[in-house]
Amino acid sequence: MASSSASDLDIAEQVARVIRSNEETQKFIAEQRELMAEAAKLERDRVLAPWQIVAATAAATAALIGGTVAAVKLFLP
Repeated sequence: MASSSASDLDIAEQVARVIRSNEETQKFIAEQRELMAEAAKLERDRVLAPWQIVAATAAATAALIGGTVAAVKLFLP
């Protein structure tokens, strides 16, 4: 009976090792998904950055033109 008990412990240890390995794999997969999502976000930001500069420049230009028109109307009625 002693060998049966040792065999059961061996099997239980192997099962526990497999379960731990599966849990570590799931954690690794979750981490990889997070990293892939972050990489996709950074790529999207990199692609959109020039357009953000264009939009900011257009807004600043419109503000300057609007301010100039307001100042001209104020001082030259």
